Amino acid sequence: MKKVFRVLLSVLFLSLLTTAASFAQSDIAGSKDHPLFSRLPGFYIAVYEASDFNSHTFWNEKRDPVKVDGRYYQIQYEPKAGTTPPSTLQIHRNYENAIRQIGGIVLYSDDEYSYMKLVKGDKEIWVELTAYGPKPNLVIIEKQAMKQDVLANADAFAKDIRSTGHAAVYGIYFDTGKSVLKPESETALKEIARLLQDDPGLQVHVVGHTDNVGGLEANMKLSLDRANAVVRDLTAKRGIVASRLKAGGVGPLAPVAANDSDAGKAKNRRVELVKQ
Repeated sequence: MKKVFRVLLSVLFLSLLTTAASFAQSDIAGSKDHPLFSRLPGFYIAVYEASDFNSHTFWNEKRDPVKVDGRYYQIQYEPKAGTTPPSTLQIHRNYENAIRQIGGIVLYSDDEYSYMKLVKGDKEIWVELTAYGPKPNLVIIEKQAMKQDVLANADAFAKDIRSTGHAAVYGIYFDTGKSVLKPESETALKEIARLLQDDPGLQVHVVGHTDNVGGLEANMKLSLDRANAVVRDLTAKRGIVASRLKAGGVGPLAPVAANDSDAGKAKNRRVELVKQ
């Protein structure tokens, strides 16, 4: 009887081990493949992270770092038991060929990293691939502007100026380190013009602000250049008299949030209208 009991315990123990191993080799809860890539045969998702807005630094063709913001994914695959994994080189070539087949490009590739990019319609997708073990790890950013929850509104600007003497304007967009207004800024610029049209006697300083990324001197110049770009748009395109506007730039010297997070940095990158 004791011998039978020991056999039953052994069978139960082996069954539990098999079940645990099988469970461990299933995709983690809530994970899925990115639509850009299918997985290698015999692999499962061991690590998965997705967020609506985050940043990652990729490399371009010149091996220069490029920080990209947008929809973020990290997906790491591991081979299931019994799967003969391909070599690291095979993994890299598989993903590189896959992105080329759909019109993408390989920006840079070596023994450790592959950096890839796909531009399709209005979407720009950046990919970093590493393969250790080999365990393919993908970091994917679908580039986009951060969703602006507080929209530019002339009435809100007027209220802020009456109560505090200044109004923060979000929704004015520039590429990193640049001072050329992006088309997505149109709504905010129209609302600034409406504010000034509704109050013909109002004169304002247009003040550029940056986050703390980069040197102080460069950010001071950048903030002034961006303020000047707004002034030029308001005068040249929207009929605002130039004498009512004066550009200024304070770089990162007047933050409204800590620069420790992407959300805080986004709040600090703004234009303010200050009553003269």
